[in-house]
Amino acid sequence: MLTESLLQEFERESATTRRVLERVPQDRLTWKPHAKSMSLGTLALHIASGPGVLSQWALQDQTEASGDFTPPEATSTSAVLAAHDEGVITTKAALSKLGDAGLMQDWKLTTKDGTTIMGMPKVALVRSVILNHMYHHRGQLSVYLRLLDVPVPSIYGPSADENPFATPATV
Repeated sequence: MLTESLLQEFERESATTRRVLERVPQDRLTWKPHAKSMSLGTLALHIASGPGVLSQWALQDQTEASGDFTPPEATSTSAVLAAHDEGVITTKAALSKLGDAGLMQDWKLTTKDGTTIMGMPKVALVRSVILNHMYHHRGQLSVYLRLLDVPVPSIYGPSADENPFATPATV
C-alpha cells in the first residue's frame, strides 16, 4: 500500500518535472543566475538523473559516499530529457523491488572509513532525499526559467504563463 502510494506520487510528479525540463532552452545551458548557483544545464541534469541514482541507494542497506558530488553539465536538452525518462524507469523499478517491507528497513550513508554521515529508514530516504529533493530543485529550475523569460508551466496550479483550470474562450 505504501509502495503503491509512493509510485503514484512519483509518476504524477515526474510528469510535471518532465514538462518543466522540456522548457530548458538548449542555448542557455551554461547560464547561471549567480556565481554560487549551478548552471541551468547542471541543475536540469541533476533533477533529471537524481531520482534514478538515489533510488539505487535505497536498494542497498549502506551506501559509501564517493566524496565527489560535483554534478555533470548537460550537453543538450534532449540529453536531460533522456536522463529523466531513464531515471523514471529506474526509480519505479527500485520502489517496486523494495516493496512495503523493504521501505521499512534501515539505510545509511557512510564515508570510506565507515563513519555514518546519515541514516534513516528507506521510506524516509525515498521521501526526503529522492522526492522532496527533486521538488526543491524543480522549484529552483522554475525560477531560472522565469529569469530567462521562458514560459513556466503549471506545476501545482496556474503559473503566470499557463492555467490548466481556465475555461477556453468561446469563439
